[in-house]
Amino acid sequence: MKNGEKYAVAVRKPDGEIEIKKDTYRGITTKCALFRVPFIRGIFNFIESLSLGMNILNYSASFYEEEEEKEKAAQITEKELARQKKKEDLVMSVTMVFALVLAVGIFMLLPTWIAGFFRRWISGYLGIAVLEGVIRIAIFVGYVAAISLMQDIRRVYMYHGAEHKCINCIEHGLPLTVENVRKSSKEHKRCGTSFLLFVIVISTVVVMFVHTDTVWLRMVSRILLLPVVTGISYEFLKLAGRSDSPVINALSRPGLWLQGLTTREPDDEMIEVGIASVEAVFDWRAYLRENFPESELEGTGENSGESSGDGPASDESAEAAASACVCGE
Repeated sequence: MKNGEKYAVAVRKPDGEIEIKKDTYRGITTKCALFRVPFIRGIFNFIESLSLGMNILNYSASFYEEEEEKEKAAQITEKELARQKKKEDLVMSVTMVFALVLAVGIFMLLPTWIAGFFRRWISGYLGIAVLEGVIRIAIFVGYVAAISLMQDIRRVYMYHGAEHKCINCIEHGLPLTVENVRKSSKEHKRCGTSFLLFVIVISTVVVMFVHTDTVWLRMVSRILLLPVVTGISYEFLKLAGRSDSPVINALSRPGLWLQGLTTREPDDEMIEVGIASVEAVFDWRAYLRENFPESELEGTGENSGESSGDGPASDESAEAAASACVCGE
């Protein structure tokens, strides 16, 4: 769970205990005002989210090393440990770049190439652009549905659902308890799933204004336009998160439908992990006191003067807390 520059990852260890790691992440958007300008910030926020997410997933996976590997790790020197960490960081960077290239190839370039085969039957450029968008959406939805058949991915989707439920619980003025989280919605308008769908749909609209006659030029244009599309999609996602306009809600609905694939109903233990990550970085009690003074906080530690998390009690803080989450087991 991320709130401003602070983030926390909660992991359910094999012995059942919840391990919480709290840290600070200062990305490149905090170092240059230009990177925080609307339509530009989305590009860098997306890259930072990928980097932070991969780091946290690696941290979560480290709890499930074989005992022999743990014993071996305990015997190596500090110098060897530092060398090993550098090697792991390099592997992670290469993996992230490879994943990005593969994603661009599958979801951006492949649909362009496939749509090119239909030019003999569809003469208008507009028709080809729409067909390309339909193919792109079909590939993306098919990919999401296919990986959901994997047991490990299903559990990731359940933790994804726990994250959404925790945020929805707070944003609807309910104390953050397992019971309240359980009955909250697992869909959220600021979800990354919705963002990716926005990227696909907006890219379809943008390419309608770029006319090229050859396949390779169309592919190059898709790559060059990707930062533009990412920036626009990010701003629309932020707008959707702040607005209750019927029009915005209608445009957000397909993303919520798609979350039916990328989220699953979590069990109570997963919900506890989600709650732990929220409480590590966000004072939800203070948020409820300020924004929902009528909320019943009895039995949640309020009477005993307990406080959890960091950050001011404001709508902006709640949005920040919902901006990123990786809950693992």
